[in-house]
Amino acid sequence: MLSSFRRFIHSKFGAVFALLFLGVIAAAFILGDISSGNFGSSASGGATVAKAGGSRLTLSAFQERVQRVFENARRANPELQITEFLGQGAAREIYDQLVAAMTLKEYAQDQGVHISKRLVDAQIAQIPAFQDAAGNFSQDNFRQLLQRERITEQALRDDISREVLERQMLAPAGLGVKLSDSLVLPYASLLLESRQGTIAAVPAVAFNDIKDPSEAQLNDFYKSNAARFTIPEQRRIRYAVIDGQRFAQAAQPTDQEIAAAYNQDKANYAAKESRSFEQLILPTEAGAKAIAAQVKAGKSLSAAAQDTGLAVSTLPDQSRQALASTSSAAVADAGFSAKQGDLIGPIRAPLGWLLLRVTAVQTVPARPLAAVKQDIAATLREQKEKRLLTEFTDKIEDEIADGGSFEEVVKDNGLKLETTPFLLATGKQVEDQAYQAAADVQPLLAPLFQMSQDDDAQLIPITPDKRYALAAPAEIRAAAPPPLAKVKELVVLQYKLAKGNEKAKALAEQIRDKVAKGMKLAEAVSAAGVRLPAPQVVGGRRADMLRDGQRPPAEVMILFSMAANSVKTLPIGQDRGYFVVQLNGIKRGDAGDQPELVNQVRSQLGDVVGQEYAQQFVRAVEKELDVERSPTAVADVQRALASTNSGAQ
Repeated sequence: MLSSFRRFIHSKFGAVFALLFLGVIAAAFILGDISSGNFGSSASGGATVAKAGGSRLTLSAFQERVQRVFENARRANPELQITEFLGQGAAREIYDQLVAAMTLKEYAQDQGVHISKRLVDAQIAQIPAFQDAAGNFSQDNFRQLLQRERITEQALRDDISREVLERQMLAPAGLGVKLSDSLVLPYASLLLESRQGTIAAVPAVAFNDIKDPSEAQLNDFYKSNAARFTIPEQRRIRYAVIDGQRFAQAAQPTDQEIAAAYNQDKANYAAKESRSFEQLILPTEAGAKAIAAQVKAGKSLSAAAQDTGLAVSTLPDQSRQALASTSSAAVADAGFSAKQGDLIGPIRAPLGWLLLRVTAVQTVPARPLAAVKQDIAATLREQKEKRLLTEFTDKIEDEIADGGSFEEVVKDNGLKLETTPFLLATGKQVEDQAYQAAADVQPLLAPLFQMSQDDDAQLIPITPDKRYALAAPAEIRAAAPPPLAKVKELVVLQYKLAKGNEKAKALAEQIRDKVAKGMKLAEAVSAAGVRLPAPQVVGGRRADMLRDGQRPPAEVMILFSMAANSVKTLPIGQDRGYFVVQLNGIKRGDAGDQPELVNQVRSQLGDVVGQEYAQQFVRAVEKELDVERSPTAVADVQRALASTNSGAQ
């Protein structure tokens, strides 16, 4: 019932642009994937926005760090806008983290604490993006990624040193936190608390008597709400595909090459024999001979072994070499000289006396060159295509590195230049919702939306070792609201929705006041003079609502922060109207008889208290070092980034 209630509220009239919620920025900037763009800072000049001892944080370094974190967030959420990012307090969070890192570095130097190069090397080697397919550190990957992200090795090392230093200095502050039952029990009991309430909605769309705005009103509304209509950054992409198939003819192996490959691996094509065995090991020769006699008399080896309380083991598909390695050459020779069904032994073995019975013989005949020629040719062709493709792409990269323009390199190497229309980071087109980006374009979107207009073209794998694209941004259109004429109809709807939202707020407050004075919520809704959805009864236990990381709607969760028998209004959001929420009843929880829950909450609260201790330690160090902070730093960076990232915003 509640779902249908919310469907009415979240109708298409209110869903102009969905806002993306950005959570709290993670405390650590590094020791993740280098492709996150969270490493290093190449800027060191500019005004000082914080100072601790001999260290200072510059405005340019602070701004670059916020920009990098924003770009990282956009990799996961391509439609994220800078206004949304900053609106969640990201710049303040990052500023506090940078100041804390600088403060701890100065304090550590005063205390004689240093991070060794070997420790930093070990941390770098653990970063997944620097590892090859086998999980080992790759110097080539390391250099290429640093170059792509425009980060110096020293900047990376400095950041890792600071992060390791923070861990070493702050982690002990939270160790050994022990919270008593009297402190934990009230919090655990809150999870078992149940609440019930009634929710009424006053949707903005319920007010259908709102007149269309005048041109002046519409222009003013559009200017003041430009962020709502902002189209994310768009880019035209130019690219040229390089496919391994262009070398198909040159990669054809000759008969001589096929014969040479066959002779080189001739052992793999020779006749082979493998055998399966039953094996029994006994401690004495006499015992082994007794079992062997029973088998020769007609009893199976497994049955004879079972009579003495033993069990046979099986050795399936053994080659002569494999059997020799697990037993001895003598055992292998005997095993491969016998016929299927024969019993071998007793034979002296490292662990006792061995009985071995041949249960199966598998033979693979030799394969002549004619039988495997096609397979060898396919393998050689694939290897040669890969080598020729690698040589060709290396040549392309060298030409770009030597200053060749995109057009020159494409023309000189006989490639076909293609250019996309303006695309969003998702590959969609703003003006053609049916547009589908080509399959070759999809892998290019993420890296190309991180490049600047002046960056050299990059070789980007479409299918590793088979297909690549030389690509670069052709044109960048900054995020900005479109001309009003193009979205006038939508803006008129949003204007009327905003006016309806104002009326919804006033009516919701009137209903709230009536209910607070004793009128039933359903009666107050019926007497509103506007057709509204019927109120809905909701509720439940807090633990059930938060199970498995679920997050109930705000209009339900607010019940757990209300006083008994109270009533509140709550905006639906995005000018869609208002809720009137009444708390009907509270059933207190008691976790006294649930020790597992209490211990779980104790552990979670212990982490929180440990983090609080660490924060208090940092604040104490800042006070001791007399750290200076600029009161305008965050606002200055927010203003600069909003301008550079949002075009006309």
